[in-house]
Amino acid sequence: MPATTLLPFTTPGTSRKSVNNSSTLINRPAFRLTEKFLLLLVFSGFITLCFGAIFFLPDSSKLLSGVFFHTQPASVSGSGPKLDGREFEADKLNRIREDHEKALQEAKDTLQKLPEEIKRDIKEQKEKVAQGSENKGVKNPRLPNVVFRKPVGATGHEPSDAETRERQAKIKEMMKHAWENYKRHAWGSNELKPLSKQHHSSSLFGNIRGATIVDALDTLYIMGMHDEFKEAKEWVEKNLDFNVHAEVSVFEVNIRFVGGLLSAYYLSGEEVFRTKAVELGEKLLPAFNTPTGIPWALLNMKSGIGRNWPWASGGSSILAEFGTLHLEFMHLSQLSGNAVFAEKMMNIRKVLNRLDKPQGLYPNYLNPNSGQWGQHHVSVGGLGDSFYEYLLKAWLMSDKTDEEARKMYYDAVQAIETHLIRKSNGGLKYIAEWKGGLLEHKMGHLTCFAGGMFALGADGAPEESSSHHLELAAEIAQTCHESYVRSATKLGPEAFRFDGGVEAIATRQNEKYYILRPEVIETHMYMWRLTHDPKYRQWGWEAVQALEKTCRVASGYSGIRDVYSSQPVHDDVQQSFFLAETLKYLYLMFSDDDLLPLEHWIFNSEAHPLPIIRKDSQAIENKTD
Repeated sequence: MPATTLLPFTTPGTSRKSVNNSSTLINRPAFRLTEKFLLLLVFSGFITLCFGAIFFLPDSSKLLSGVFFHTQPASVSGSGPKLDGREFEADKLNRIREDHEKALQEAKDTLQKLPEEIKRDIKEQKEKVAQGSENKGVKNPRLPNVVFRKPVGATGHEPSDAETRERQAKIKEMMKHAWENYKRHAWGSNELKPLSKQHHSSSLFGNIRGATIVDALDTLYIMGMHDEFKEAKEWVEKNLDFNVHAEVSVFEVNIRFVGGLLSAYYLSGEEVFRTKAVELGEKLLPAFNTPTGIPWALLNMKSGIGRNWPWASGGSSILAEFGTLHLEFMHLSQLSGNAVFAEKMMNIRKVLNRLDKPQGLYPNYLNPNSGQWGQHHVSVGGLGDSFYEYLLKAWLMSDKTDEEARKMYYDAVQAIETHLIRKSNGGLKYIAEWKGGLLEHKMGHLTCFAGGMFALGADGAPEESSSHHLELAAEIAQTCHESYVRSATKLGPEAFRFDGGVEAIATRQNEKYYILRPEVIETHMYMWRLTHDPKYRQWGWEAVQALEKTCRVASGYSGIRDVYSSQPVHDDVQQSFFLAETLKYLYLMFSDDDLLPLEHWIFNSEAHPLPIIRKDSQAIENKTD
């Protein structure tokens, strides 16, 4: 419209009234210049306000287009009614009003919050934005369908013998004591400090939390602690997070977290455990990005950058660490349909088989860059132990089809027996350590798992040597039992020696501690299952009594600093493996053989049961929906 019509006054000499008022107007004085200026200023401000409101409202460009140019709204596919220009303008104005009302309400709600709540909300929003940015463009394909069939022996029958039932119930009560105090004082953290009644952190897991929860899942399940299993599952579902900017031990995270999640899935069939296990397995794959494919010991979960322990023979990888991935990674391929996990394991085999072995032995250190051995230090205890265990179990878990693993295991056992196994003057057979051709007559608590390993492998031993392997297993079990009974607490030290007239006793102060380790009890469990000799159950029960007397405290269980002290000092740590291994092996020792039968299950190095992969099994369906 013409601009002059917007002004509230006319030019001098024109009438603003009807002809009837002409005389009055003639007699009144005209507007003064200052009054005209003030009126102009007021109406200019009004016009500015109106246009400013239009331009600064949401979708102002679209509103202007509709108001001033009467454009029709763009057509929208669908079955909704079409709007004409006036209806469209009204609709837009209603939307603008609603948006403003919503914004005002959100502002009021925010102002009513405490400063701490506002800071937390801001932090959460930042994390969501960062995570969205990080995952932008990255596909997370759905896992293939799995036909879940609960393996044989996921649950067992109650023992028929009254004494055995009573002892089994006692071990279950120990589990409840450990679990309830962890829940009360350290829920969601990795481990419990039972004396301090607070959480215990370990750099092995970086910023990943919940080690005790994941480690204990299968123990809770097989003990029939269903409410506790359910709450643990809910925590995993809501809180277990692997998107952490921290360095972790690939070995420890694999045996505890991947192994724990896999076994929880195979026992319960709960899909969350499969999903989390595969997710974590994928997070660990960058550790294999080395010239040889031998993985790094440590991995930053966010950056994917790996390295080795600085003390490990010039930056070498450790035999027991890269050699203790096979069982879990084969199952990851089985459950994900992704062959990359199995391929990584087969590549490790190729590297090892290309190398010469000194005296047929496997040194503890291997450089991942050069593919050559580091120091010629050989041990069936720490640094080497579970490599040999996984050779045997790889063969058994493959339904005895992995002949390469079988050959590697029995060849290694022959070399160990020739070069490392010795008998003391007192008739105790032990496994020494080999350092550059010289023997150190020391046996670690960790080495005591070997009795169970020799017994488990006896049935498949070559050429009528089965009985010999079982006899060797019994002798190792006897020696490790002696390391317990020769201490004041009836618990075994971290390492014991056979020199200077000493047998099965720790002579150095830094070897006298006990941290709730399971290896001696593990061997007793295997020996009971494979021979049913009652002495192994009795030895297991003696261990229960020693644990109750010495390690039980008001808020859980704690390791001790000196097994030879009549008044031992506690170390104030309830290790996650106490719930995963020690209590599980004790419970199985006082259960019938139909619970996790050895012909259907294999235990990983953290005692997490994994089913044997049958030759004719097809876990992954050929199609996904």
